[in-house]
Amino acid sequence: MITIKKNNEIELLRQGGKILGQILKQLITEVKPGVTTGHLEQMADVLIKKAGGRSSFKGFKSDKDNKPYPTVLCACINDEVVHAPSLPSRELKPGDIINIDVGMEFPSYASLSKAMKDKTADKPAKGGYYTDMAATVAVGKVSREAQKLIRVTRQALALGIKQVRPGNSLNNIGKTIEQYVKANNFSIVRDLVGHGVGYNLHEDPQIPNYDLDYNKKIILKPGMVLAIEPMVNTGDWRIKDGADGLTILTADGSLSAQFEHTVLVTENGYEILTKFE
Repeated sequence: MITIKKNNEIELLRQGGKILGQILKQLITEVKPGVTTGHLEQMADVLIKKAGGRSSFKGFKSDKDNKPYPTVLCACINDEVVHAPSLPSRELKPGDIINIDVGMEFPSYASLSKAMKDKTADKPAKGGYYTDMAATVAVGKVSREAQKLIRVTRQALALGIKQVRPGNSLNNIGKTIEQYVKANNFSIVRDLVGHGVGYNLHEDPQIPNYDLDYNKKIILKPGMVLAIEPMVNTGDWRIKDGADGLTILTADGSLSAQFEHTVLVTENGYEILTKFE
């Protein structure tokens, strides 16, 4: 079921998204040769807790039978598409690209409980609201192909977001992204999609980054909150599971990049809740 967020909920999503954007911005400034994914993990953990949030990735279970996700960050290097844990720690090397994906619940139940105890919160609450974002970064000097991949993926997200407005179909987001990526001779991952977000980390609707007839029936309405996240490969769009059972890689070993923002459908268009530029 697609949910419409209320004004007070949107305000908390706005606050959390702004904080998350600043956290990712700080993480990006740390990226350079010699830095480890473990350092980024520790930094993200500290910043999220300090802000009164909770990691929405660490401990997350996609299925009752699955083990909880082990880290705060997904830190995907080169041919890793998504879901690579930041631990065990790995050192970044010149020429690598790294996708940093981070999600946060804000405010956390612990911070709400403290506020209630300090009498700065009016009533009990079960927890906060979820925002999600990602960016791919060059590690030192990278190849022209890697530079183009990062640029195209970032622009694909920007073009997809511009399709967000009341009355437009959900399909126009993915269709626009796919057309731009193909025009630049790259491929869109088809087995992974964006999603609704807010009350939970993953909600309806699913948001494919390609043209899909079914999504023409889904019309955007004010109050919908969407995590739009194109995943783009330099080679074939197909993917495979990694040996750790969590990481998803390109099937042909080609480079992959991802950019993601949490976006609110407003009365007149859209608002990027996780914007940090």
